[in-house]
Amino acid sequence: LFRSLGLGLTLIDSLDTMWILGLKEEFNEAKKWVLNELSFQKNVDVNLFESTIRILGGLLSTYHLTGDLLFLEKAKDIGDRLMPAFKTPSKIPYSDVNIGRGTAHPPRWTSDSTVAEVTSIQLEFRELSRLTGDDKYQKAVDHVTKHVHTLSGKRDGLVPMFINTNSGQFTHLGVYTLGARADSYYEYLLKQWIQSGKKETELLEDYMQAIEGVKKNLLRRSEPHRLTFVGELAHSHFSPKMDHLVCFLPGTLALGAHNGLTADHMSLATALMETCYQMYAQIETGLSPEIVHFSLHAANQDSKDVQVKPADRHNLLRPETVESLLYMYRFTGDVKYQDWGWEILQSFNKYTRVSTGGFTSINNVQNPDNPEPSDKIGRA
Repeated sequence: LFRSLGLGLTLIDSLDTMWILGLKEEFNEAKKWVLNELSFQKNVDVNLFESTIRILGGLLSTYHLTGDLLFLEKAKDIGDRLMPAFKTPSKIPYSDVNIGRGTAHPPRWTSDSTVAEVTSIQLEFRELSRLTGDDKYQKAVDHVTKHVHTLSGKRDGLVPMFINTNSGQFTHLGVYTLGARADSYYEYLLKQWIQSGKKETELLEDYMQAIEGVKKNLLRRSEPHRLTFVGELAHSHFSPKMDHLVCFLPGTLALGAHNGLTADHMSLATALMETCYQMYAQIETGLSPEIVHFSLHAANQDSKDVQVKPADRHNLLRPETVESLLYMYRFTGDVKYQDWGWEILQSFNKYTRVSTGGFTSINNVQNPDNPEPSDKIGRA
């Protein structure tokens, strides 16, 4: 989508990585493109959430690393163009913005936004306010956070997946997951609390309550190897389904423990990190599928804990597990997390690397002979 819009999504998202890895030649080439080619004056619809975390976030990160005002100016430009999303009856933002026309709208099929998307733009908008001295960005996203804090429909701190932009109320009540459509709500609670200098205690309270809600409602152990996993709850019915997206959680829990939260968060992080690694290690290509189901009853000790349905066996090059591995290695110094990361990188290189450059998603992680690459051209 973004590639065809000429917004350089992957390039911008990779700027900070190039800088950190010392790829100065590639960085300077990319910077030249940002300076001479990148324009947000385009009559195109973009997703508010993706544009915020990847374009705005990428530009802000690169500004912090380099001190180059070019990136802050571009960040302010895209930030201003995303602001119309908040012009809704409830001030809960629409999912889509036309960055050229300054208009915004929900998806064609609903007036709902996903809870994860509207609650996972706060770090970037708050930082933009801090750097520019203009509080309009922070005010817009803080309103969303405070509003969600007051809503009914939660279960032990766990939130539903959808919120209506007209009424400002949760919809599709009774379904709770740490996967798609809810995942980063929890991550951003902790990170905003840290961003605030640990002063905004409401954020911490919501985070701590949610983790207790996970333990009470969603945590189970698989068979035969007793892997700790996070399932889903739909109208009080438990499902042993876990999205790869949930693998943000060990890293987030470890970050909280590192910042003084209860030590049992680190114990849970360690257990879940093992599970996320096994979602790779127990698969034929060494790459995790998009979704797994855990066995609650094992036929014998040789059977696998991780089960994969045909519709779920694709891999979209998601970063959650390797990011959590980085956190775990940095906080513990245990080299096994480096080793696991290296194994996963080797599998990505073997099965998803494209000869013309970049990587492709694959459609079948269970078939090493033909993992069914979806993009022959290649993307990073």
